[in-house]
Amino acid sequence: MSHMRKAAVALTAIAAMSLAACSAGSTESGKGSDSSQGAANASLNIGLTAEPASLDFTKNDGAAIPQALLYNVYETLVKVDQKGKIVPALAKSWDVSSDRKTYAFQLVDDAKFSNGKPFTAKDAKFSIDRVKSDWTISLKSAMDQVDEVSVKNPTTLVVKLKQPSNDWLYRMTTRIGAMFSRTGVDPLATKPVGTGPYEFSKWKRGDSITLTRNDDYWGDKPHFKNITLKYFKDPTAENNALLSGTIDVIGTVQSPDSLGQFENNSKYQIIEGTTNGEVVLSFNNKSGPLQNKKLRQAIKHGINHKALLDTCWAGKGKLVGSMVPPTDPWYEDLTDRYPHDTAKAKQLIRQSGESGKTLRLRLPNLPYATACGQVVKSQLEQLGLKVKLDQLEFPAAWLNTVFNSADYDMSIIAHVEPRDMAAVFGDPKYYTGYGKPALRSLLQKADQGTPEEQVTYMKQAAEMLADDAAADWLFVQPNLIVADKDITGLPKNAISESFDFTHLGQS
Repeated sequence: MSHMRKAAVALTAIAAMSLAACSAGSTESGKGSDSSQGAANASLNIGLTAEPASLDFTKNDGAAIPQALLYNVYETLVKVDQKGKIVPALAKSWDVSSDRKTYAFQLVDDAKFSNGKPFTAKDAKFSIDRVKSDWTISLKSAMDQVDEVSVKNPTTLVVKLKQPSNDWLYRMTTRIGAMFSRTGVDPLATKPVGTGPYEFSKWKRGDSITLTRNDDYWGDKPHFKNITLKYFKDPTAENNALLSGTIDVIGTVQSPDSLGQFENNSKYQIIEGTTNGEVVLSFNNKSGPLQNKKLRQAIKHGINHKALLDTCWAGKGKLVGSMVPPTDPWYEDLTDRYPHDTAKAKQLIRQSGESGKTLRLRLPNLPYATACGQVVKSQLEQLGLKVKLDQLEFPAAWLNTVFNSADYDMSIIAHVEPRDMAAVFGDPKYYTGYGKPALRSLLQKADQGTPEEQVTYMKQAAEMLADDAAADWLFVQPNLIVADKDITGLPKNAISESFDFTHLGQS
């Protein structure tokens, strides 16, 4: 696994607990309503925690850039809806050849970039080719499946793959599928140029980014004229901003314990959905005592997952028992594979021969990891295991010690990238040290098979990981939103890389 890939996963873990917080119903000055121009000119102030270091996600990892710009400023040929289904975007339809290696996309014919240039199949070809030639982030590897891209006419794009790949079309819904103008890629770090419903307006570093509605947008016009993304380093300040009326929505509450101040208050609505963020108790499968399957199994039986979730994350989240979130097509509830059984856990510890070893639980100093880590340590010590808990500065120290050096026995991290089973467990060089050939075979069959076969083989892969105790999946992070009661169109689930502003409105 490349260094860039490691950085990408680590930085997205930061953003997992810091999605968007929105404010609506104000004028451009920030308060009240504009009676002369009405809701069409209302502004939206969005509170975020993770500010981008750059606006160019072709060369900079992290979730903060696509969170703000994908689907809003940059569009893709296809996108994912709230149920995880791939739906049309700049491509209004597509056909797949019988050998499933050739995709013919029919593009919309009236889209324009914010620099005034029309969007055509030549721009789509340019964008796909550019991922392989100019992008530097590790996510670009998903485009390695492409063999050839050709333009049949201005609204027809043909993409030929080297082999069938179900995953490739899905990855086209992510940042690597973003469509760029052939004449608008030089200033990407500071001035994005896209076809989306919003245009980049200004960036006040350390404070805010402002987007303005694209009045020439080819699709349905969004409700809000201006959206300002305001960045808060302190979650308490963000909560206070909502309570004071400075903002009107917090997207993905960072601490579920803070919900109490908004519950039973008629001014607010609380939305609870799901995300792609699997909070994983990672095991080092390659070295140390957790190479021993019986010890891994003992830990999984020994953890009371419901009690853990209630204690460290206020009962919010979904127990799944696998590396598959509820919105993926191959989701199965596998929590029954390792039910809480203290007697069974102690028996397995004795059988493992590892009972005298000290397990190093090395955690990033992120709120969910430190809170859940204390519970894991306590529950495992009740089984008679010795656990040494270390908190490492995130991202630098944790990346160096756990990700790069695999100098750990257990860790806790949220893997938030979509459909990341193969990335986390398919590569023996990844920090989990798994990557068994049987798993890789199932993942390959899933990717190259029919859509129905993909579901079958992905279920088998998830079951293999669960049965082999490759890790312990503590829970899937919830998508928690607190909002002014009048805001509509808020996403229940956060399952794409984008916080899509286009459906937001006012009742």
